[in-house]
Amino acid sequence: MSDPRPLTPEEKLADAKVLLSLPRIVAICGSTRFMAEMTEADLRETVAGRIVVKPGCDMKSPHGLWSDPVEAEALKVRLDDLHRAKIRLADEVLVVGDYIGDSTRAEIAYARTLGRPVRFTHPEVDPDA
Repeated sequence: MSDPRPLTPEEKLADAKVLLSLPRIVAICGSTRFMAEMTEADLRETVAGRIVVKPGCDMKSPHGLWSDPVEAEALKVRLDDLHRAKIRLADEVLVVGDYIGDSTRAEIAYARTLGRPVRFTHPEVDPDA
């Protein structure tokens, strides 16, 4: 007998990933002070055959796109929402760096509420260890 309960969007996504034979998707999280380390992690995860999603910009570095403080605050909110979407898309999370700030701590908690496995380049910084 089939399950009368409709699939959740998350279950539909998981089924689609299987049907498409997609490799595992890894969301890289961490402070943007570790952008170079994130790039290295991206390289290693890609070579290992995984799809990688990670922060696309470092708002701590000067750029015209976030030079206006009001626009920068609105952009930060949008980028935080975008990164949570990347975590929802991912099969697992890799936290890069030896420091966990408030934003990264929130991303880890979010990933864990979704049931995503979380790996660390520095396991000693795991807030739940």
